[in-house]
Amino acid sequence: MREYEQEVREQYEIEIKSTRRTRGAFFCIGNADTEVFLMKETLASEKRAALLYLILNRLEKTGKLKVDAPVFSRDGKLIVAARDGTRYMMKKWYSGRECDMKKEQELLLAAEKLGILHTHLKWQEPTAGELETLLCKYAVRSEDAAVSESGAVSENAAVSGNGAVSEKKEKEPVPQQQFPEEEFQVCPPAARSPLDEMLRHNREMKKVRSFIRKRVVKNEFEALYLKHFEAMYEKACAITAAMEQSGCMQIYEKNVAENRMMHGDYNYHNILILPGDTAITNFEHMRIGIQVQDLYYFLRKAMEKYRWKQKLGVGIIRAYERQRRLEPGEWEYLGLQLAYPEKFWKTASSYCRSNKAWLPEKSVEKLELAVNQEEEKTNFLKTIFGIHL
Repeated sequence: MREYEQEVREQYEIEIKSTRRTRGAFFCIGNADTEVFLMKETLASEKRAALLYLILNRLEKTGKLKVDAPVFSRDGKLIVAARDGTRYMMKKWYSGRECDMKKEQELLLAAEKLGILHTHLKWQEPTAGELETLLCKYAVRSEDAAVSESGAVSENAAVSGNGAVSEKKEKEPVPQQQFPEEEFQVCPPAARSPLDEMLRHNREMKKVRSFIRKRVVKNEFEALYLKHFEAMYEKACAITAAMEQSGCMQIYEKNVAENRMMHGDYNYHNILILPGDTAITNFEHMRIGIQVQDLYYFLRKAMEKYRWKQKLGVGIIRAYERQRRLEPGEWEYLGLQLAYPEKFWKTASSYCRSNKAWLPEKSVEKLELAVNQEEEKTNFLKTIFGIHL
């Protein structure tokens, strides 16, 4: 840990025994081996950090979820900047390992934990008690700022401009600063509607095709994309039309009206397997939207790894439903989202934003996977959801 990173760490009232660097973060081990924190680089704003603090502390208080809630610094900050300008957030962490996609049982545990999360993840305005907690933290910051602006004064005397020494006046109390409640009365952002997302993806697929067509010499990725574009684009448009005619927009409107929230990035990297429990981390993409979108994302990733193994897919959905039953409209939404050629679009979109002078081998592999698994995915959707493509 470099000197200025050490200075950031020392701004927290946490006794650290050792640190270990990881990508963009530091694991901080406390005096007890069970005390683990993660000091992580962040781009989050102060308002976003306050939202994370409020929501994740609520989840912790249910007693049913372990999450990586942010920790206040000694002077009441959730985000601390180092001398080089890098901004850090200290979060509670756990001694565990990432969910192993090769272990089906861990996928089922993660799906069930997601059902618990969705049962409790809902935005509500801060209570008086929560605002009071934030007020106490902010008061520390305000007092420190006021003292620092007043300048240092000797303990017993003050020196005038002509050198005369006079008795120091009684120190006036620092005025209480008004708590900026507007900083914390911010509703989390809402996700785009599923229909808008699909329409946007369709437009991007056409843009990628136009871009590739203009290139004189086509590489392996580009030739493969053009070869399968028509079939994939036709399927994308058909699913988009089915989404528009379905009740999925009502599901979206209902979730937004009820302030239901989604994790936003529920994958195996953000699920920690602990002795006898599971922790959920990295809520930075959390927002109001269709909760079952998290289940779709997790299920799609698992099915791509297992080549759309029907028994496992059903097992993941049942594990989720042990904690939260899917509504009929959500079941339809899940099927249509899985039917959309997401991986084909995502791989092409990522390639278009990359450096074309160098073709990553992974890009070709991912595109081939998206194409080659279509038959297996079609059978999965027909058997489980009754969707015929």
